[in-house]
Amino acid sequence: MRTHSHPVEATGEPAPSVFCVLRKTLIASVLLVSIAGCSSASSSDSSVDTKQPPATSIKPAVGGSIVWKSCPEDAMNETMCATFDVPYDYDNPSVGQFSLKLKKHMATKPEKRIGSMLVNPGGPGFGGSFLADNATAYFGGDLVESFDIIGWDPRGTGESTPFVDCIDNYDTYFAADPTPQTEEEKTALVDATRLFSEECEKNSGEILPYISTNNTVRDMDAIRAALGEEKITYFGFSYGSELGATWVTMFPTTVRAAVLDGATDPNADYMQAGLDQAKGFDTEFNKFLKKCSANTQCEFYNNGNAEVAYDKLIKQLDEHPLVVSKDRTPVNQSVAFTAISEAMYSSTMWPELETALADAQAGKGAGLLALYDQYYQRNGDGTYGNELEAFYSIMCLDDPGPATVEATDAYVPKFEAVAPRLAHGFTAGYGCVFWKAKPDLRIKITGKGAGPVVVVGTTGDAATPLASSRKMTAALEDGRLIVVTADRHTGYGENTCVTDAVNKYLITAKVAFKEKSC
Repeated sequence: MRTHSHPVEATGEPAPSVFCVLRKTLIASVLLVSIAGCSSASSSDSSVDTKQPPATSIKPAVGGSIVWKSCPEDAMNETMCATFDVPYDYDNPSVGQFSLKLKKHMATKPEKRIGSMLVNPGGPGFGGSFLADNATAYFGGDLVESFDIIGWDPRGTGESTPFVDCIDNYDTYFAADPTPQTEEEKTALVDATRLFSEECEKNSGEILPYISTNNTVRDMDAIRAALGEEKITYFGFSYGSELGATWVTMFPTTVRAAVLDGATDPNADYMQAGLDQAKGFDTEFNKFLKKCSANTQCEFYNNGNAEVAYDKLIKQLDEHPLVVSKDRTPVNQSVAFTAISEAMYSSTMWPELETALADAQAGKGAGLLALYDQYYQRNGDGTYGNELEAFYSIMCLDDPGPATVEATDAYVPKFEAVAPRLAHGFTAGYGCVFWKAKPDLRIKITGKGAGPVVVVGTTGDAATPLASSRKMTAALEDGRLIVVTADRHTGYGENTCVTDAVNKYLITAKVAFKEKSC
């Protein structure tokens, strides 16, 4: 099963969109991990108990130090850089260590400084140090004035070392036919997942057992201790909300204030989270099609029948994929589903999707391929970052889901029921079936003893639907909810209402509302 994720694109006053991988979403766009329809194929015959471990707090870290230096690329000296070593295994530190990349944007008004604020853009799999580079663009002015904003690349990601690095060509692994109708097509789909897992094990197997959310949360506490702060502030987007929820549960006595924007349902397992997300993307896409059908200026208008035109187009792409260039994957259903998912992260991307779908109708697939490439963070020279590989690796530790191909296939009808148009964008692979690293399941979220935690949910969020953010709020001992009306992933920066409410809470560590609409 695929899970969509994205990191933060932008926040602030107000921002056009904020992404986040997607966990069960990411920010700029990462991956879903798919399941596929069709009959059986062989795979692991083991089963995995995915019941969440009980909530537990851990004794906070003490001591440590961080040596900050001017960042060589920062001519304005607005940020400081550092590396920070943490053990692969906190229970067995001799195994090895990660060197985490940290950046600090210093409070612009030292006389108003409150302390440090850790920030995470989403994923899992995205580095977060870039948030410090562009703190004034992502965060309201009050926050930039009052906090040292600390972004870091979590273990296995970004420029922290070592990092997960599995493959070079995504087309080979993520463009297989998502609706196999022959044994050959089914085998190709299964093999794509198997080969990806094998490549990850071969190229990054040493670190794969150690990059779970639980371990990253322990890194957060170690960073806090090294900063010399008894309590610290946190702001996380999308998967960053899951990271934050785990942190406030494991280390509640260290929490000064925490905001979880674009939050998932912490009690949903791998498959339920995928179903929730599939429904969210399908709902937003139907909204897109309906709006297009009502607007003669929409490039995919089709005489007011955009829905019918899309249903016909997606079938045609299965039968006759569009060739853009000889060295790239043909634009088939898998590419189209990924492209649509990319555009559903924010309504600001809908015009680009209108054009891409209209072009595909005319036999030109470049627009859909470009959106597919945006989703997978493909660079102009054909290379990729390591976000997808890290995303996949962390997800398979946190909650690996079904242990066999057959068990995965059994969910296909459920996806088709909740997401009639986009179901097979979420059923195009076998997730963690072939993953070798032993799971490190995330603990049950409670936030007990952490004080008030603010959750932000957005009405038109495909990746982390509002219903999921409500469930996160309810799971926390003292969750408070801000509901933002918008068609985008995450809500901070959409309007002054949400920005001011979040900023006020983070600065004062106090919140008067139980739920607020913006």
